[in-house]
Amino acid sequence: MKDDYELLDSGDGRKLERFGDYVLARPCSQAMWRPELSESEWSRADASFDREDGNRWHGRVNLPKEWRIETAGVKFKLGGTDFGHLGIFPEQRAQWKWIRSKVAEEGEKRGAKISVLNLFAYSGGSTMAAALGGAEACHLDASRGMVEWARENAVLNGLGSAPIRWIVDDAHKFMKREIRRGRSYDGIILDPPTFGRGASGEMYKIERDLKETLGLVRDLLSANPAFVLFSSHTPGLSCHVAENVLGQLFPSASLESGEMLLEGSALKCPSGIYCRAIF
Repeated sequence: MKDDYELLDSGDGRKLERFGDYVLARPCSQAMWRPELSESEWSRADASFDREDGNRWHGRVNLPKEWRIETAGVKFKLGGTDFGHLGIFPEQRAQWKWIRSKVAEEGEKRGAKISVLNLFAYSGGSTMAAALGGAEACHLDASRGMVEWARENAVLNGLGSAPIRWIVDDAHKFMKREIRRGRSYDGIILDPPTFGRGASGEMYKIERDLKETLGLVRDLLSANPAFVLFSSHTPGLSCHVAENVLGQLFPSASLESGEMLLEGSALKCPSGIYCRAIF
């Protein structure tokens, strides 16, 4: 399988990554060890980003406005944003592979497409994985720009006419409407922010709102659910916390959890956690 992403090195609070033809150096708070490559090798990066004096790119002119890569069987449009993001979180690669495989397995077992809701969906990696596995997907994000970006990714993956609903809305408001409408989903994916704002400026704080979010997720699951996949980049939120919360909500499910990792030719770099409730 083609893979255009590689973690080349990390350390001293930074990470050096290859995205297709371009090498970037960006902050990484978890990388408390020393880098393995020399500073001269790091200096060959096409561009770098830091937050030492506000958000700043160095060498951004060396990057095209946008470019394409493929990783974990999913194609992405990338571009350097003012916040240092590129339109992809490559630590999710293992989850994309799992989603695609799980959706295909469930569809074959049931003899019909399963329905999957992707909340806080960003540029749509999980949406693409679900659709490529054969799901009917619903993609929700509060940012209209990110939903448009995800739609472009769908076209890149040959999914321009796939059964995907594209929703710009606050996650809680949308889920409550779906519950009132009697709609349900066989699989639900969510990666809520530590702090964020909804489509109309609604404030989201994970430590305050996660229980309500997951309660709505529970109420939106179909009578024959397949899975709930929760992931988080919130500092201090551990796999055990996620297992405790999901275990109480879904006592009949089996749980799988672990760290999401950036991987390549360097030391593995932790970048968040995941927990799957499998029914």
